[in-house]
Amino acid sequence: MGVVMGLLAASFAVWGINDIFRGFGRSTLAKVGHTEIPIELFRSTYNEHLHQLEREIGHPVPPEQANALGLDRQVLSSMVAEAGLDQRARQMGLGISDAEIARRVTSEKEFLGPTGKFDRMRFEQLLRNAGYSEQRFLSEQRRVTLRRQIVESLAGDLPVPKVWLAAINQFQNQERSIQYVTLGPAQAGDIPQPTPDALNKYFEERKILFRAPEYRKIETVVLTPADIARWMEIPDADVKAAFEEHRSRYITPERRHLEQIVFPTMAEADAASARLKDGLSFPALATERGLKDSDIDLGTLTKADVVDPTVADAAFALKDGEVSAPVKGRFGAVIVTVLKIDPEATKSFADVAPQIRSDIAAERAKAEARSLHNKMEDERAGGASLQQAAAQLKLQAATFDVDRSGRDAEGKLMTALPHAGQVVSAAFASDVGVDNDPVEADGGYIWYSVTGITPAHDRPLDEVKAQVEERWRQDEIAARLKTKAADMLDKLKGGGAFEALSTAEGLKLETAEKLKRQAGAGSGLAPKVIVAIFHTGKNAYGSAEGEQTQWVVFRVTDVIDPKLDTAASDEKRIEETVKRQTTDDVIGQYVQSVENDLGTSVNPAALAQALGNGPAPDDTN
Repeated sequence: MGVVMGLLAASFAVWGINDIFRGFGRSTLAKVGHTEIPIELFRSTYNEHLHQLEREIGHPVPPEQANALGLDRQVLSSMVAEAGLDQRARQMGLGISDAEIARRVTSEKEFLGPTGKFDRMRFEQLLRNAGYSEQRFLSEQRRVTLRRQIVESLAGDLPVPKVWLAAINQFQNQERSIQYVTLGPAQAGDIPQPTPDALNKYFEERKILFRAPEYRKIETVVLTPADIARWMEIPDADVKAAFEEHRSRYITPERRHLEQIVFPTMAEADAASARLKDGLSFPALATERGLKDSDIDLGTLTKADVVDPTVADAAFALKDGEVSAPVKGRFGAVIVTVLKIDPEATKSFADVAPQIRSDIAAERAKAEARSLHNKMEDERAGGASLQQAAAQLKLQAATFDVDRSGRDAEGKLMTALPHAGQVVSAAFASDVGVDNDPVEADGGYIWYSVTGITPAHDRPLDEVKAQVEERWRQDEIAARLKTKAADMLDKLKGGGAFEALSTAEGLKLETAEKLKRQAGAGSGLAPKVIVAIFHTGKNAYGSAEGEQTQWVVFRVTDVIDPKLDTAASDEKRIEETVKRQTTDDVIGQYVQSVENDLGTSVNPAALAQALGNGPAPDDTN
């Protein structure tokens, strides 16, 4: 849900956790002042962030990789920071009215319908999809809003030093032009097949690169409301009854494009009305009174959208193009006119029946999913294996043999299982014979069981010989090209002409104009080459490894230093970025101070347990 459902700021990422680890109770992972962060709350929040990461990159992320990226500490730091700010807000006596929370929520664009107004049905649907109750959501928005009050009071409008902007502008926008040649496999010459001894030596030195990963055989049963609803039959009578019950949902009320002129007194309005009847146009009257189009245009509204009921009654009693008599409104005497009428539209039962049927099926499927979940758990509690329980309830079981990244023995990603990343991560944190709680997904459940483990092991050379030979060949080509590029560079630095030397080597001398550090990808040059170009002076030569089996030799022919124009869009963008970074630093220091003042403790054993890396912590204080 975009901004509304987001965390306060990305700056709540990595502060001070190393300094606050201390052990304490079994169910609490962290404590900030008087606020405790339970293990289960951290685990669910961590999993939400992990799934989001997997959706963004498009494949499963093993726990080890996620933690190497710092996801565990980012989530923990965010939760600790938020708990600290919530307590500080209470200490400061900050508050916000129910009316203001309602205003903020109803103006959030994610909750607006086609008319641009707050759509309660859409609001409720988005909350259900996100797993939020309305009460929980509004409570969370209250906390987020109070945190923002604190943060925004700190940040202010911090000025950015021009020297800082100039340095960033120089780095990002300096342009360089080059001449270059690309050495490829053809320049490496013929590469003979390696001797058995050479290949064996190469393999032994790099055996880990060809090692087989650990594979796990994972038995799964997927049960989601969407799957159940697909086969659920809904009687026509139920569909018709739902249509009649919610008929108002399928009526689009009449809308009118209105203009109005407000007068201080009824006498002025009566005089203006007389002139309109004598032939003066409504726009001309508005011009005489010094009003612009935006001053008189109310837009296209339903009757309920018009703020003043008296004006609404008058406007919706007119025909298209008519002008009303003066009416006494809330804010003065008003004359209103209708520019266009969009009549009321009602969708027929036939138009909406398929959607109603689908909605009913989805709701009933949720209840059926919960019922089947209970039956499945009863079967397992009675000693049935996952496959036996699935067969008893006529559910489909499937088995996958994958490594930690969710790939099979052929290197293909597992795509047949929904939420594969989450299931694979959980399975690699489990073991053979363990009864695991199902993964909750899409309003349903995914049961999983590890039925076999193939340990990681070294592969013999015969098994991966083709891969080893290909890698040996690529390395050999790269080594030859590096040597050839170095020889060529020595000749150029010794006074040799670039064009003549390129021709002698059978290479095409090319040019690349106005390259930038961060926009060099469009040139076709590898990132390593771009880096080398910006580390080489004007008219000097350099070389760098290109894509795969390539090497690039180049000469920098021009360097253009950018001027700083604070009014230009690029410079404004840079300034906004620097401001945001500065604000994050200020907020980070403040949150660290709050955490220190309140007292912050983190239980490392509970953190390990939450991540599936350790046993439950002891009840020690």
